[in-house]
Amino acid sequence: MPALTPEALRTAVASLTPSRLPAFVQDLVEATTSAQQTQSLAPLRTFVHTWGVFVAIQRRPSRATRLRHLEEVVSAGTEDPTDAIAEIRRIYAEAEAEAGL
Repeated sequence: MPALTPEALRTAVASLTPSRLPAFVQDLVEATTSAQQTQSLAPLRTFVHTWGVFVAIQRRPSRATRLRHLEEVVSAGTEDPTDAIAEIRRIYAEAEAEAGL
């Protein structure tokens, strides 16, 4: 797991999911702007949390694939989503723990 800094996370995103790099940069710009406007570090903390969890999930392709499948199950609305939602929560909790959040 990379350090929870914008540069380390950017490198990880570029390596793991290059197609998500524009979204990463946009989120970083928005978080920085918001932090300056509000004079608060909260937007930057949220940014690091969000992208740290994303990287932790993407580092394990099988977990990322499983998460996408579960999200599709919930979105489709054709099955009871209770079990899928519970598993999504577990995946996010594991990723947060791995990221040290």
